[in-house]
Amino acid sequence: MPISIGVHGGAGPRVEGDVGAVFGEGCLEAARLGYAILQAGGSAVDAVEAAAVAMEDAPLFNAGTGGALNADGEVELDAALMSGERLSAGGVAAVRRVRHPVQLARWVMERTSHLLLVGEGAEAFAVEQGLVLIDPTTLITARQRQRWEKARAAQVAPTTGGTIGVVACDQHGHVAAATSTGGTVLKRRGRVGDSPLIGAGTYADDLGGAVSCTGQGEAIIKVVLAKYACDLLATGREPMAVASDALKELDRVGGDGGLILVDREGRLGWAFNSQRMSRAWIDAQGQEGWGFQQ
Repeated sequence: MPISIGVHGGAGPRVEGDVGAVFGEGCLEAARLGYAILQAGGSAVDAVEAAAVAMEDAPLFNAGTGGALNADGEVELDAALMSGERLSAGGVAAVRRVRHPVQLARWVMERTSHLLLVGEGAEAFAVEQGLVLIDPTTLITARQRQRWEKARAAQVAPTTGGTIGVVACDQHGHVAAATSTGGTVLKRRGRVGDSPLIGAGTYADDLGGAVSCTGQGEAIIKVVLAKYACDLLATGREPMAVASDALKELDRVGGDGGLILVDREGRLGWAFNSQRMSRAWIDAQGQEGWGFQQ
């Protein structure tokens, strides 16, 4: 089976000072990391986790280090990972002392009978698994602090913060998806968006494909966007057309965002209705690419 991987670095409005090439190349770097795992015979799950962890470590993206600050000036992180082979999935939400929430989401998938752990309970589980919790202030970057201060001073409503996501198809025809985020700037403490919710922001099923969403989480949850797109993939339609049609569901509720997807044949697709969505890919022919705006 052909192997392929797609990555997104979040969708939303253009932010002054952001350089598209920096975001696109950052996505491509993560894609290459995951693709190398696929080339070596690794699983789609291993590939999406590795690429997502790399982006959680990159302060440029709103996930892990560099996550958006909530109304209290803190970073609260959400993530999910799903394998299409057996519909196995795990997610964590509102964690503050975990550097790589997508890794913890995989542990929820593989080491518990649950699908979602949140807050202190998720962090307690992390400790049980031998993870050393971090000082949450180490996740705060100067860039996100500046965005938070500007938004608070303007007394604006919570804004889209972006998300990172990865989809992959391995040599055995199995697909997987991972999504990780810091959520929205100025969100209420304890707010959970679409990213860790299976079927909303993240979904994978070998019968169709794998999907990772980004954008306004509440809108994505309303239309269960990832599962909807995956069901369309199961009909065998071309992934770019599926992504475009799935996005119409987001339009129904006035949502802003996008999605990336891969089908069971390794074909990739993406679509977004926001001003930008950084993304990168390595397709079934081994061709690389990245984009930022339409």
